[in-house]
Amino acid sequence: MLNAFTCPAGSVYRRLAAVLPIVAFIALPSAGVAQNVLTPESAAAVKAAYLADLDNMRGKFVGLAQAFPQDKYTWRPMEGVRSVSEVLMLIASEGYGFAPTILGGKAAMPRAEMGKLSSITDKEQVIEQLNKAFDYAKKEITAIDPSTLLGTRRAMGREMALPGLVLFVDGDMHEHLGQLIAYARMNHIVPPWSK
Repeated sequence: MLNAFTCPAGSVYRRLAAVLPIVAFIALPSAGVAQNVLTPESAAAVKAAYLADLDNMRGKFVGLAQAFPQDKYTWRPMEGVRSVSEVLMLIASEGYGFAPTILGGKAAMPRAEMGKLSSITDKEQVIEQLNKAFDYAKKEITAIDPSTLLGTRRAMGREMALPGLVLFVDGDMHEHLGQLIAYARMNHIVPPWSK
C-alpha cells in the first residue's frame, strides 16, 4: 500500500498517496446516507492528482512500448491472454474512452471503433495511438469543471463519488501496467525507469 512516507521518490506518488485517501475518507457516506461532502476545491485536488497520475502512467506505458522490440509485440505468455500490443492498445482505448468518460468527459470515438485498436501491432502505430490517447484523456479531463464532480456517478453498476471513480480507473490502468511489466521481465526487458 502506498503512503506518503514509503512512496517512490516521485512527487506524483506522494501527492496521490496523501490526497486520495483523505478525500476518499471524507467522501464516504455517513450512517448509510449519501452526502455531498466534496467541495469544488477538493474535487479540483482529486482531478489534479488524477491528471498527474495519468501523466506518470503515460511515461511508463510509452517507455515500455519503446523498450519492446517489434518482434515481441505479438508475444503473449500463453493462449487466451492479451499480447504486448493488445495490452498497449487496451490502454489507448481507455485513454480515448474510459479515463475521461468516467468523469463525464466525451469519448474520442465510438466503442466499436475503439475495439478495432486491438488489431494494431506495428510498434510505431501503437506508440502513436498511446500518445494520442493520453493527450485526449488529458484534454477532456482538464476541461471538466470540478463543480460538476461533487455528487455521485453511476459506474459499473453502482453509485460512486469522485475519489472512488478515480481510484477505480487508476487501479485498472495500473493493473495493466503491472501486466506489461511482467511481460517485459519474461522477455528480459528492463523497464526504462528502473535502469
